Order: sequence, then structure tokens, then C-alpha cells
Amino acid sequence: MTDNINDKKSNNLKGIMFIVASAFFFALMNLFIRLAGDVPTLQKCFFRNFFAMIVAIATLIKTGTPFKPGKGNVKYMLIRSISGGLGMICNFYAIDHLPISDAAILNKLSPFFAIVFSIIVLGEIANKLEWISVIIAFIGALFVVKPTFSMEVIPAIAGVIGGLGAGLAYTFVRKLGIRGENGMIIVAFFSGFTSLILTPNLILNYAPMSAVQWFYLCMTGIVAAGGQICITKAYAFAPAKEISVYDFSIVIFTAILGFAFLGQIPDIFSIIGYIIIIGIAVFKWRVTVVQNKKG
Repeated sequence: MTDNINDKKSNNLKGIMFIVASAFFFALMNLFIRLAGDVPTLQKCFFRNFFAMIVAIATLIKTGTPFKPGKGNVKYMLIRSISGGLGMICNFYAIDHLPISDAAILNKLSPFFAIVFSIIVLGEIANKLEWISVIIAFIGALFVVKPTFSMEVIPAIAGVIGGLGAGLAYTFVRKLGIRGENGMIIVAFFSGFTSLILTPNLILNYAPMSAVQWFYLCMTGIVAAGGQICITKAYAFAPAKEISVYDFSIVIFTAILGFAFLGQIPDIFSIIGYIIIIGIAVFKWRVTVVQNKKG
């Protein structure tokens, strides 16, 4: 009995370490996207996924895992890829036009969107706490978005839509996980599909890039793949309900990187929004952990 408890604690710790590592990788991705400069958003998205695809395929080859999706899973992978791809495009646009910590927190609305989509896709019934957390999270988002009737609000709205797309994508990742699909195959399929879809735009509207821009976009794909691999490993060690809150550490990482490399300092309204969104996420996580222990 003691050994089982110790194993669970050890696995939870490993899960936390991997999910914090993934948050750091994705924070670096946000920084590299911004440092790539005036490269068009869709071109950035292509190279992010192209280099991530190479890493994912290399991992499959190294582990001897055949690229063979489970029966009936391709349609769910397509939905995951389309929603995730649209979410990524909106997120990249937000990163290019907002402080990167603002873009990060808006993208982290995805777990709250996932609560709503889980009702539709998985037939899971949200409880009162989950609905309250969704409402409070969107109140926090309003502080970050700072709605106005000017064009300046468009990047923030794009950030929210990016979170929505990611929330739907993660819901289908969970569905695929329930169906026993290999996590690395999901990563490879998403990266390959989005690269293919974005190829015509790259050919027709390619913008020449400097050596430095090539470097940053290459690093974007590498650290993005690292983030996806780490988050897949994290959820293999521990359930999402116990460790997902640590994913919000990306906001801390992006705030530090944004200040250190871009001179960005979030305004007071954004900071209030961060506190509200992260606060309700931590509260919801804590209540869930306590309920599980009682159960």
C-alpha cells in the first residue's frame, strides 16, 4: 500500500516537472515567434509546424513506432488538427501584436473552453464549480482584452479565439487518448497536416527571410515539439485534473522573457486579469484534489 502511494507521488512529481518544462518550452516558442520579426503570421505557422513535424517523425522512427493511427481515429485527428491549426494562427497573430504574456494568458483560456466542448464532444456534464470557473475566467479575460471599439482590440480577440481553438483541439486530444491513440502520432499528424494546408500560401506569398529569422523560426519549431512531447509525457504520468494547473506557469515564464528580451511590462489591467484567471484555475484545481482525496 505504501509503495503504491509513493509511486503515485513520484509519478505526480514527474508529471509536474514535465508540464512545467512544457510551459517553459512554449514560452520560448512565443519569444522566438516575436523575435522572428515581420515574417507573415501564416509563414511563421508553417515553419513552426514543419520543424515540429521533423522532430515528431524522428521520435517515431527512433522509438520504432509505426505511423498507423487507430481504427476510426483519423476523423478525430482531422478535427483536432483543423481546430488546433486555426487556434494556432490566431495565437501567433496575438503574439505578434500583444505583450507575449497577454497572448499566453488568453491562450490559456483553453482549459475553460474545454469544459464547454467536453459537454458536446464527450458528453461530460459540467458541475456548478466548473461553470463558475468559466464565467470568472472570462471576466479575467476582459481585463486583458480591455474591450474598445477601436481596431486595437483585434489582436486580443484573436488571442481569445486562439484559446477557443486550442480548447476544442485539446478536447479531441482527450477523446483520442480515451480511444488509446499514441500521443506522438497525434503530434506528428497535427504538424504534418497543418504544414500541408499552409504550403500553398507559402509558395504563393513567400516573404524572404534573413539568416536570423530562419534561426528563430527553426527554434520555434524545435521548442514547440519539445513542449508537445513534454506535455504528452506529463499526462502519461499523472491525470490532468491533478497537474494541469501547473501549465499556467507559462504566464510567469513569458512575462520574464518578455521583460528580459523585449522590454515588455504588462499594464495593471492585464496583471489583474492574470491574477483572476490563474486564481480561479488554482482554486478549481485545489477543490478537485480535495474532492478526489475524500472520494
